[in-house]
Amino acid sequence: MNKVTGLVSALALTFGFSSASAAETTMGIVVKIGGIPWFNAMEDGITRRAAELGVRAEMIGPVSADPALQVQAIEDLIARGVDVIGVVPNDEAALEPVLAKAREAGIIVISHEGPGLQNVDWNFELASAEGFGEAHARLLSEQTEEGGTYAVYVGSLTVPLHNAWADAAIAWMEENRPDLVPVGDRYGVAENVDNSRSTALDLIGANPDLRGFLAFGSQGPIGAGRAVEERRRTGEIHVMGPFSPGQGRSMIHSGVLTGGYMWNPAQAGEVFVTLGQMLAEGQSIEAGMDIPGLGVVDPDFDGKDIITDNLLEINAETVDSLAEMGL
Repeated sequence: MNKVTGLVSALALTFGFSSASAAETTMGIVVKIGGIPWFNAMEDGITRRAAELGVRAEMIGPVSADPALQVQAIEDLIARGVDVIGVVPNDEAALEPVLAKAREAGIIVISHEGPGLQNVDWNFELASAEGFGEAHARLLSEQTEEGGTYAVYVGSLTVPLHNAWADAAIAWMEENRPDLVPVGDRYGVAENVDNSRSTALDLIGANPDLRGFLAFGSQGPIGAGRAVEERRRTGEIHVMGPFSPGQGRSMIHSGVLTGGYMWNPAQAGEVFVTLGQMLAEGQSIEAGMDIPGLGVVDPDFDGKDIITDNLLEINAETVDSLAEMGL
């Protein structure tokens, strides 16, 4: 199956929904950006689960983390008449009108990393926002004995879940490590390695008391880690956050990256397809049911959220095995 890292024109070549049989569920899953390891792994999960269930599903990864490109991709999926649209949002507010349009057209909408979205049937998470943010804050605190400053990265200032993680991490630090304070505001660079690196170089140069980076976004730890390595500050400035183990394994072993937590993006891709097929078949989500990829669920019916705790720790002991899983 071709990687779709461009946008809508490529979709026309790979979908062919109009020729799908009436009984075959069709899905399009729009992620934040194409061509990076995290979403490549998610695409593998989508492809694998779709084959298992006999579903026609495809991931669409825009060429940049621009909310307008996600809107355009969803508009195209609506026009094609898919049964299910999945989305990992870059900007919840920007997507609400087009997702409302999809639902008005009778399309099932499922989100991941979009706990604030209103125009969805369900949003699912493999980690709670509070638990995920606090876990990274604790890791920074454990690594940093003396006070000083730390920097916070997010994918962008409009990515809802990244900012919820950052809020939880900062709140934990304020309560438990008041001697460590954020430098400046959070920086929306963590979906781009080069931007993460250049921002980190600037911050390291301007802040001699910088102790670490909490980088929420899969490219943030990689870019910040490269900057720390370039400035020969390994072991002095600690970098942590979610990232692809395959991309960061050498930096973990060299000590440039301290580690972090993640969930399996391939597993999230599988859940998109599983939930989409369940809902397309008319199944209801109920408390206590065991959903493959999520486990036993306790849904928030008012908020339309299904939140489970499936965290994986990334460190020197786990990174190789995680990387060998294709993550």
